[in-house]
Amino acid sequence: MAANEDEDASYVDYEAFLDPSFTPSSFANSLVLATNNPNDTPLDLSTPLSKVLFDAQEVDSNIDLLTTRSAIPLLSHATEQTEASGRIISEIDNQVKSLNESYKQLEKEVIQKHAEADEVRQVAARLWETLKLGRSVGRCLQLGRQLEIQHAELGTSGSGSKKEDHRALVRCAHTLLSLREILDKKAPGEEGHGLDKMNAIKSLQEIIIGPIERSVRSTSEQIVREFNVGSASGTTTFAQSEEAKSRITSAAIALYLISPIPGTKPDKWTPQLLLQALEVYLRNSLQSSIASLARSLATLPSLDRTLAEVSARCQNIVALEIILSTTSAPPHPLLPTHKHTSSDKSNLLQYLLAYLETGSLASYFWRTMASSLATRVQEIVNRGGVSARTLKTNRNSVGEAIRECVIRGSRPPSTVAITKGKAPKGDPEKSSGWDREVAVMVGSVVGNLGR
Repeated sequence: MAANEDEDASYVDYEAFLDPSFTPSSFANSLVLATNNPNDTPLDLSTPLSKVLFDAQEVDSNIDLLTTRSAIPLLSHATEQTEASGRIISEIDNQVKSLNESYKQLEKEVIQKHAEADEVRQVAARLWETLKLGRSVGRCLQLGRQLEIQHAELGTSGSGSKKEDHRALVRCAHTLLSLREILDKKAPGEEGHGLDKMNAIKSLQEIIIGPIERSVRSTSEQIVREFNVGSASGTTTFAQSEEAKSRITSAAIALYLISPIPGTKPDKWTPQLLLQALEVYLRNSLQSSIASLARSLATLPSLDRTLAEVSARCQNIVALEIILSTTSAPPHPLLPTHKHTSSDKSNLLQYLLAYLETGSLASYFWRTMASSLATRVQEIVNRGGVSARTLKTNRNSVGEAIRECVIRGSRPPSTVAITKGKAPKGDPEKSSGWDREVAVMVGSVVGNLGR
């Protein structure tokens, strides 16, 4: 009751000070306006300042009074709080000591052992990488030795002391692909990662892989360039013809396998080395035929022999077409499997026909020759003289001879078997299947003679 009476007797406006919206500036402004006339100049600030000081003294007196009256309860409460804090600190110290001891034990039993185990793991990982690298190097060296043996089995042809084994070309090609498959996988975690830094591998590539790959390529290209089933002389035996077919098949497959794999889509890949070699063969045959036929048209007595040679070259091309059509494209280990199941590229001939944009090699041969032969005939006519007059006089016999040459050259050689419906278009005994080629060839000569 006494405390309440003291609060009631106090002239301090506690409610104003405890109001949540109280601000010192607003309170000071109201206090100045309450003790002064707004029109007075200057304002009297001593009165409101005395008011504030009296209020502060009153509050201080009340605090002293309250603390004096409640000293014992306050001291008791403070003592209780201090004792409670001491007990809490004591318990916390015990827990901290226990936690520190547990951490030391954990560090000794787990962390240190984990650090040791991590070192062992790093050592084991490096040993494993070294082992994998050693295995990869060993496999490359083994394949390199195998490649040397296979290349030695290839032997030499002609006057060499060893008989040529053309099938070794395919074996060398497969071994080269195995080496390429390892050496090209250089990403971390792959079999060939880190091999490019090994001196043994560098030496292997420089001394064995590179030279043998070039040798396989050059030998295969030479076999393609020299392909001949002997249709010109007619003296080739069946065994010799079979040997020629086997050699060209081995060479074609070898060039197919070692053709580079560019960074294109698998379905766009083509065996560039094989196509280039076959294109060179066709180009050489065409150039030789065009040059010899142009000379013979200027000197007609040699025309029959030249036409026989031209038809023989075309028969070789027909034989090549039949052989390629019966040679399936081998599975390429560096290409996806589905690439080899495509029906439009089931044999090696399809790649060449697509590359030359033609439907038949014989048709390509005659049409290309006709396009080049027309200008040669015009040159003979423009020069005039005995050659031009003789050619114009014998135009009918020349046209008939060229017709027979096209028909004869478009027939497959007797030593090359036609299987699985792969025969050239038309009946071998009739010319109806080659009427267009006959017309183009005859027209390129007779059609440019004028009257």
